[in-house]
Amino acid sequence: MKKNTALAKMRAGKPALGASAGLGSPLAAEMLSLMGYDFVLVDNQHGVWDDDTTMQAFHMICLGEAVPMARVRGNDFTAIGRLLDRGAMGIVVPLVNSRADAETAAYAMRYPPRGGRSKGPLGASFLGRDYLDRANEEVFLAVQIESITAVEHAEEILSVDGVDGCWIGPSDLAATMGLSLSTQKERDEHLAAIMRVLEACKKTGKIPGIAGGLNGRPWIERGFLFVTCAGDSAYIAREGPKTLEELAEFRS
Repeated sequence: MKKNTALAKMRAGKPALGASAGLGSPLAAEMLSLMGYDFVLVDNQHGVWDDDTTMQAFHMICLGEAVPMARVRGNDFTAIGRLLDRGAMGIVVPLVNSRADAETAAYAMRYPPRGGRSKGPLGASFLGRDYLDRANEEVFLAVQIESITAVEHAEEILSVDGVDGCWIGPSDLAATMGLSLSTQKERDEHLAAIMRVLEACKKTGKIPGIAGGLNGRPWIERGFLFVTCAGDSAYIAREGPKTLEELAEFRS
């Protein structure tokens, strides 16, 4: 089976740098992989993907160096299994707020006896003939900590067997805390909550992750290992206006 090189790096204490793909374009996902990112996260929650384009993206990501991963639409046994069966080697589960939520995700993620995943990975055959023998060791489960409730229960969430790490959603976390992040006091409060999750990861021996925007350096320097620091739509949103600004004299 294809080795999950991103997971291997994180297990060795090294950061894995990822890019999020949300535009529904398998070709864009391939381009991100060919840039050299460790993983590409196909965003089925907020992105414009269906089953077919998602599977195409997983195949095309494997043409580059990245590992194919996905954010599932919700914490649902069938939805998680379908992404794994199509070739996802990592799954991010949104809105995990309790130990019970984490147990639900972990159960769906791996084959018995470690979980309850049903056998039938028809779309994952490109990952290797020994897929059924090695999948439990090569897949990666990150639960999304994106509410103050989840922060308060982070240690018990991360202590669940089968949960490999987390992926903090800073924007939604700020919203649930009632913070606009317009003042230094609010930014400090927000950072303190994020660092509580990092500490919970250290206590439980799990991999700390975060949606790092377009600059993951501050989070990597703090010790986060599963970090998205790029994205197809983000690149367009940044580089498009930049080009127009540089050519402003020709736009009138």
